[in-house]
Amino acid sequence: MSQIFLIIVVVLFFLAIADLIVGVSNDAVNFLNSAIGSRAAKLSTIMVVAIAGILTGVLFSNGMMGIARTGIFFPSMYYFNEVMYIFLAVVISDVILIDTFSSFGLPTSTTVSIIFELLGASVAVALFKTLAESGNIDALGSYINTGKALAIISGILLSVVIAFTVGAIVQYLSRILFTFQFKDKIRFLGGLWGGFAVTAIIYFMVIKGARGASFMNPALLAYIETNTIWILSISLVGWSLFFQLLIWLFNTNVLKITVLLGTFALAMAFAGNDLVNFIGVPLAGFESFRIFLANQGVQPDNLLMGDLMNPIKTPTYILLIAGGIMSVTLVFSKKAKTVISTSVDLSRQDEGSEKFPSFALSRSIVRSAVNTGKTIDTIMPEFLKSFLCRRFQQPDEDEIKQARSEGISFDLVRASVNLVVASILIAFGTSNKLPLSTTYVTFMVAMGSSFADGAWGRESAVYRISGVLIVIGGWFITALIAFSFAFLNATIIFNGEPYSIPILLFVAGYVAFRQHRTFKRKEKELKEENKSQVTKPIDSANIVDRCKEDILMALTTSNELYTKLLTHLYGEDLKKLRALQKEVTKFSKHTKRLKDDINTVVTKLKDDSIETGHYYVQVIDFLREIAHCINYISEPCLNHVANNHKGLLSQQKTELVKLTKDVSQLILMISNAITKDDYSIREQVLKIQQTVVDDIERARRAQVRRIKSREAGTKNSVLFLNILAETKNLVLFITNLYKSQRDFITTMRSTKE
Repeated sequence: MSQIFLIIVVVLFFLAIADLIVGVSNDAVNFLNSAIGSRAAKLSTIMVVAIAGILTGVLFSNGMMGIARTGIFFPSMYYFNEVMYIFLAVVISDVILIDTFSSFGLPTSTTVSIIFELLGASVAVALFKTLAESGNIDALGSYINTGKALAIISGILLSVVIAFTVGAIVQYLSRILFTFQFKDKIRFLGGLWGGFAVTAIIYFMVIKGARGASFMNPALLAYIETNTIWILSISLVGWSLFFQLLIWLFNTNVLKITVLLGTFALAMAFAGNDLVNFIGVPLAGFESFRIFLANQGVQPDNLLMGDLMNPIKTPTYILLIAGGIMSVTLVFSKKAKTVISTSVDLSRQDEGSEKFPSFALSRSIVRSAVNTGKTIDTIMPEFLKSFLCRRFQQPDEDEIKQARSEGISFDLVRASVNLVVASILIAFGTSNKLPLSTTYVTFMVAMGSSFADGAWGRESAVYRISGVLIVIGGWFITALIAFSFAFLNATIIFNGEPYSIPILLFVAGYVAFRQHRTFKRKEKELKEENKSQVTKPIDSANIVDRCKEDILMALTTSNELYTKLLTHLYGEDLKKLRALQKEVTKFSKHTKRLKDDINTVVTKLKDDSIETGHYYVQVIDFLREIAHCINYISEPCLNHVANNHKGLLSQQKTELVKLTKDVSQLILMISNAITKDDYSIREQVLKIQQTVVDDIERARRAQVRRIKSREAGTKNSVLFLNILAETKNLVLFITNLYKSQRDFITTMRSTKE
């Protein structure tokens, strides 16, 4: 029997490695978003600082490991086999849940997930125990530490409201003090600002990061708490003088130092406090197995686990191995980059492509905020409005272009505010035993500071608020799903015992594999999207090449999609039509993105490129309309076949086959002409266009005759006439695209001459 539990222990440790990987992928946003978003240093430097913080923090994590054993349930009420089933159910649930959030690029709290998974699994086992023993579930409360769950829920609400509000207020005041043109002001105020920031961060490191360290004995903690004000005052004065001297003597950028130190501190606190979320449960399982081996002769279902209540020191080598895995994951995890990009994009100072759609609640919030702003504007004195406008005046265009080219999403003032405010709030919550979540605090402070900084303007506010609401909603869903999923897994393991474990592991592995494939596919799509994004200045020369590429892509894609759509419609192949609709949607999204980026492209055009900008806008309009035509053919075809309506008549197929041939001939002729810059085929193009239009008119008349003779039903007629109409539009837009390209190239040649 012991072999089964040995296998469970081995499985727990393998799952612990997986949990470390998926956990770091999600939690890295807590300490990396400010440094990466502000480009405080090279990415390699930021990673080195974060890794140093992680490796330091794991050595301080001993004090937190007990939560997995005693924080949620009372182990003295459970037998050995039951706690092992609980731990296995928890780790399986945690790996899949956190990986799911990371795959979607949504930050969540690994602390909330592990606590509610422990709660769900322990409740499931306790429920079946009480039902089997007495049939009365009134005794369920003696198994569970219910106060912890309520503390976590209150922690979510506290984190969201307090962190957002404080972050917004501090950033607003900081921007009034420094403005967006802060470089000159930093020379005189930077020492005091840096001293305050570093003092807050160091206090945070001591209070939050090092409480579990061996050297932080009760006497030392008592001394720090007794002399806190004195220690902080000396630190503030000393660091302020030190930084001011660095500025005056060496022209040092203290904001970069502040951001990097804050990154180190948050990474240290993350490793010190959140490591338990990843390896605490497997270590508790290992310790349970050791207790079982020490009680030879006692059956697994007769050994109560009261010994788990005793304090246990985790071997240092295990902590260092865990830190090493976390560090490697931090460097190579693509999912971590996805989660970080979500937070950075929601905080971005500039407008641009938004990750989240708008919905009713976000629109209502923005509308209310706009109306409130108008009301405040009417009652605010003019001198105050003028003062605030000056303080919040954006940098000049050259600085903005420079920041864009360097990939800077927000400046160092905001980055330092994010880290300092988050550090102070977390340290305050820890010292006062308030259940604030590190993830929730850091994210909401970043959102509050971006809101106060004017990053959520009328052009982007509705999308940014939607994103924030989705993330916050995900936090509450985390608790619900974690509880339910662990409850289900524990139920299966408890009732199925050894036989259900391999099945559950196989299902979990399959789900993780599917999520990995889905993430890879999305990553590939994102790379393709990024190819169309403009990162370098555009002039008259390379915009021609860019337009040519877009045109040829659209022509090739539309030809393939149009031909395949009608072919699969003839065969009434629902599966292939559904797959093709995904390709059509992808094509439509690509052209929509091109149109959404028009403002960005035109802004990046050089001053002498007005005519080329006009041409680019015209081309994108035609590309968008071509995509619309294909989509307006695809959706009706798919719906027609999905609803099992009668297929096309043989005469209709014959007419469409001829149309398809002529449309393909037209597209290929235009593609070759654009590729070779040969625009001498105008007459041939117009001739084929007229042929297609004539064919469409004949097919339309033929369909009218079929309707009058009742050969074609209503659904058939609607579909066929729609295909004819959209085919005509498609041909006209393709021809206009050719004419536009021809006229532009002709103009360019005459200009050069």
